[in-house]
Amino acid sequence: MRGRRPRPQIFRWENFDFLIGNFLLRFRHAPGDSPRQGFWEEACVSDRLPQDVDIAVIGAGIAGASVAAELATSARVALLEREAQPGYHTTGRSAALFSTIYGPAPIRALSRASAPFFDAPPDGFAAGPLLSPRGVIMIARQDQLGSVEAMLAELAQGSAVDRLDAAAIAAMVPMLRPGYAVAAVHEPGARDIDVDALHQGYLRRFRARGGRLVTDGGVDALAHDGRGWRIDTPRGAIRAGTVVNAAGAWADEIAVLAGATPVGLVPKRRTAMIVSAPEGVSVSGYPTVVDIDEQFYLKPDSGRLLISPADETPSPPCDAQPEEIDIAVCVDRIERAFDLKVARIDNKWAGLRSFVADKVPVAGYDPSVPGFFWLAGQGGYGIQSAPALARFAAALVLRADPPADIVEHGLDVRDLAPERPACRR
Repeated sequence: MRGRRPRPQIFRWENFDFLIGNFLLRFRHAPGDSPRQGFWEEACVSDRLPQDVDIAVIGAGIAGASVAAELATSARVALLEREAQPGYHTTGRSAALFSTIYGPAPIRALSRASAPFFDAPPDGFAAGPLLSPRGVIMIARQDQLGSVEAMLAELAQGSAVDRLDAAAIAAMVPMLRPGYAVAAVHEPGARDIDVDALHQGYLRRFRARGGRLVTDGGVDALAHDGRGWRIDTPRGAIRAGTVVNAAGAWADEIAVLAGATPVGLVPKRRTAMIVSAPEGVSVSGYPTVVDIDEQFYLKPDSGRLLISPADETPSPPCDAQPEEIDIAVCVDRIERAFDLKVARIDNKWAGLRSFVADKVPVAGYDPSVPGFFWLAGQGGYGIQSAPALARFAAALVLRADPPADIVEHGLDVRDLAPERPACRR
């Protein structure tokens, strides 16, 4: 990042888009390295490109994989992935934290509706639990107390959060420098999500239901002839009655190919790195620690520490890479807050999260282009909201009523519609 905008001194939900389910980035390998051990299991092996399907889902990240798995129970579905492996970009670089208390109201509704799936996934979906205990504290210096009070007021009704004083913070995170933080908002029920298990579980489910996964299947051209879509890829051409645009940072570009108006997606770069914990200090029981005004975060990661400056630099769609200025900013902020000297960076990476203006996902048929369905803009919330959003979107794709249990949490079709004002410039 080449410079930072001034940070607000009052709490606003939009300042927490980095926090949970989003770009608490974690890549077990740097982009371009060998895949994670176990990644290339059967669920990820490419199929031949089918000639004709009912639905083509573009993008095999968590959004595309999950909605494709839901749709495959009712239709012939192809899942087209431009890269050689599913989840190479945002999904593969994420270490999500599950919470039901933050984000815009539609996100909170989707998160609450996703909780039953995370707590009790279907038999055979994953080898172990999808969630593990973590907790999160959002710390504040003396000059940031207004942000604490504003957040607590926003969460006043029915939210499982506590206000911590300096002594309680020190007991929970002894590595924090004495006197740095005077208050914090604590969510003890926040939990880590096993992103690999979630993503691969959906891919396995998709394949088991007859779906066809096609990697190296980027979209070169889209054309609608009144009967359906012709999709040209490097692997050949495929016909589909409906296209689901789950292309992440590239979703607006796919829309242009289809003749649809872009919704104004802005991909934003997020930097993260892995460093060693201080010698002799066990951090495995630490919560995720987040600056309440989005200056940094720190998270335990397999005995080491994942740290980030929580940057959000607009970027074109790309294979994002970390920039040295962001790394330097991150190290400086972490060392000021914690009794930690970063002598070496074990791994560093960057990735993109994509948002429309209101930071709420886009899910619905394009108002002008027939058979073109948007599923984009999950930004910082895509992992934790995936189970409910996939079911909700699949129902809309099939022109069925949205699932009642999701609607009961307060989600309305209009909240996600691509024709809403936030999606048009």
